[in-house]
Amino acid sequence: MGFNPLDHQGIPLDRQLRNWRELDVEPVDPDHGDPYTKCRIIAMNGIEVEAILFSHQFARHCPDPDVKRQLAQVRYIEQQQQKVVNWLLPGLASVLETTISYEQVAVDLTGWIARHEPDPYLKQAYEFGVLEDFDHLYRYANLYEMIEHRKAESIVDGLTEVMPGRPTKFHHRHPADNVREPYDRSTVNPLSRLHALTIMAAEQQTMNFYMNVGPQYMEPIARRLYQEIGLIEEEHVTHYESLVDPGESWWEQLVTHEYNECYLYHSFMEQEPDPKVKAVWELHLNMELEHLRIACDLMRRHDGREPREILAPELPNVLTFEENKQFVRGLLDTQMDLTTLGTGYVRDAHERFEKMQEQIHGGEEPPSEQVMAQHREMFGREYRVETEGEHPDAALRERS
Repeated sequence: MGFNPLDHQGIPLDRQLRNWRELDVEPVDPDHGDPYTKCRIIAMNGIEVEAILFSHQFARHCPDPDVKRQLAQVRYIEQQQQKVVNWLLPGLASVLETTISYEQVAVDLTGWIARHEPDPYLKQAYEFGVLEDFDHLYRYANLYEMIEHRKAESIVDGLTEVMPGRPTKFHHRHPADNVREPYDRSTVNPLSRLHALTIMAAEQQTMNFYMNVGPQYMEPIARRLYQEIGLIEEEHVTHYESLVDPGESWWEQLVTHEYNECYLYHSFMEQEPDPKVKAVWELHLNMELEHLRIACDLMRRHDGREPREILAPELPNVLTFEENKQFVRGLLDTQMDLTTLGTGYVRDAHERFEKMQEQIHGGEEPPSEQVMAQHREMFGREYRVETEGEHPDAALRERS
């Protein structure tokens, strides 16, 4: 039998508060640790931030003071969890190094979810997005070599390829074409709920990160590149959040958030090689079991429904950070020239897309192209790491 969090007791809420000494976790080694440990930290930080923001929004729309107090108690613990998770990142890492890890998360988390998504429409949404994250990784890698004179390979460690995806300048679409069709809450596979929430949270955290760190650079090209890709992350959050059925009640969403946290902490605990980080995943899982129990009680009391109606009978197979090289290369072969129109996908640039391109670029090359020109001027080449074969981007290079 698999692990069903509904059948397990966690740590009672009144025993979950930690003092400063317990919150003062030792960060991971930026040079010798598993790159996917950093990816798990970044992903889980995004999940915790989403849980906190959702809880705040719930509280702002909830007239019941008892429920607001219950949300506040759980949310304070979630805030402590977020601090512990995010503070596992090494302070020695530069903003650009952390950025490259953020994009490695985007590529390999979205790639894994796309490979395991049972719904064809949702699967296509993840496949479309991953090629754009892939290109963002490539642009930041070139910026990293220009500014810090180091290779992104030292961060991704050969687990994720660094080469062009769908060119970043083509990611700028009319906002109306970033809204997708939502899944149907009454028929959706429970795994699809978790996938949609996970990717939405991860992309939201990336958007927030770039919104805040971009202006910290003095180099004009760095400031411009963060500004451009930060705007594209806004598009990605719109793209992914629109997949969630807006008809889900607040209580249903609360339960799904807590169940998803159990799923991810359990998944990361199962695969984590760093014993200190693994201990954090295990502790937080046992906390989240209690948060889930509280959410389920609230749903029964206020929504009049049984949480088992919307949840899987047991946790899905462990979500794994692993290489997605062949999967991404397959998408490079078949989906490089896609853009969106309405809630669907097309291969030909359409009037609304072309008008948006004209307006946002203003007849000039965007920062994502400027960084490549400056890199070629500085080094006489572009930076990329390919592990095998030729890159299938000839058609896009001709188009651009």
